[in-house]
Amino acid sequence: MTRHRTAIVLTLLLGLGATATVTPAVAAPPPRSSPSVVDALDHAAHHLRTVEPGGDTRDLSPLDRMIGGARVVGLGEATHSSHDFFALKDRVFRHLVEKKGFRTFALEASWSTGLRLDDYVVHGKGDPRRIMREEFQRDYLWWNNAEYLQLVEWMRSYNTHHPDDPVRFMGDDLAWTGREVYDEVTDYVAATHPESSARLDELYRGLRPDVSTGTYIERYLNKPYAERMDMARRTGEALDLLRRQAPGTDRKAYEWAVQQATAIDRTARQYAFDFEDPAQLAESMRYRDEAMAANTVWWQEHTGTKVLLSAHDAHIGYVTSEPARYPKMQGAFLRDRLGTKYMSVGLTFDRGSFNATGPDGAIHRWTLGPAPAGSNEETLDRVRARDYVVDLRSVGSPAREWLAGARSTRTIGTDYPDGPYDIALARTHDVLIHLHRVSAARLRDR
Repeated sequence: MTRHRTAIVLTLLLGLGATATVTPAVAAPPPRSSPSVVDALDHAAHHLRTVEPGGDTRDLSPLDRMIGGARVVGLGEATHSSHDFFALKDRVFRHLVEKKGFRTFALEASWSTGLRLDDYVVHGKGDPRRIMREEFQRDYLWWNNAEYLQLVEWMRSYNTHHPDDPVRFMGDDLAWTGREVYDEVTDYVAATHPESSARLDELYRGLRPDVSTGTYIERYLNKPYAERMDMARRTGEALDLLRRQAPGTDRKAYEWAVQQATAIDRTARQYAFDFEDPAQLAESMRYRDEAMAANTVWWQEHTGTKVLLSAHDAHIGYVTSEPARYPKMQGAFLRDRLGTKYMSVGLTFDRGSFNATGPDGAIHRWTLGPAPAGSNEETLDRVRARDYVVDLRSVGSPAREWLAGARSTRTIGTDYPDGPYDIALARTHDVLIHLHRVSAARLRDR
């Protein structure tokens, strides 16, 4: 696989970024929406006081009512590296912990990464700065930011004061599984079914990562297709071996070991596609979103906690804007599994800055001016509230009909230029938070 093709696959797997600049055809600007649409949005919008955590959160009370009895709430982002999106997630999570009994913050990061951060927030194990530096590499580097460090440190502080009712951290993604997860599975089998240890060790031989996260992902993608297929065959056999064992008296320990082996297998299967074949590449994207949803549901059911799920708008939404490349998104899989117990909250912005990788392969801070005429954001920004939340399920006419129509929307992944894409907001999300202006996130270790 060439470096160029590797970059394309990584972008698709991890970032929702475009593989080429999107240049729209030259045409007359679409007509602005009628004032009555804005009037209806004005009537439904609830002003947000700030995106920054701390202080009075009464302005988030309308969001509480919108969430209702949902057990998993997806909270999106229109870029992968804007301070305001990350700060708002911190603020909303703290509020939901205090007011709605939420206890898990889930991030679009690998399962084993989430476990390392969970060990820190629950038990104080490790240094969060080091964990983030070691885990958030390559296309996950966007999460190594000051905003998420602040959230993780708040979670640890909360748990020191509430040791019997802790908040938790999870990762739902699968591009990487740390060697400690392999060790948990092999240790469990050695203790409960020692007769199977030799076979399990043979199946896992050579699969444990022995390099950094970014290097591991790069090397895995560059392995020949046949080798990646064989690795998935071995992890699948290991999972089947564990599933055939009797659970014994400790059912929870058995279920945890099976989930750990499942995480290992999901990483291998994510790479067990022929990336030279566009149809196979699209199927790998579908597999990833389905697996992320499955990880989230497993965690929610087995911990019994309510989950705030952080990911890109596209991943937490119901309708894909690129069906040829992303056939079905995590939000749709979550709705299939949880019904109305899942709720999607999308984010949009009118102007501002973000970090993203440019065509030269370097990270840049990009700045966009006001949204263009005819776009979703151009109309949304005409609402009187500067920043606001609106329940798309209950907006009155004619805004209801306007929200059901697909039109140009900014949705930016790890690379830029990217988009815009035609998105029907009311068919993609249940609730929308619109921000007038955003600024680039504060990346660490850069």
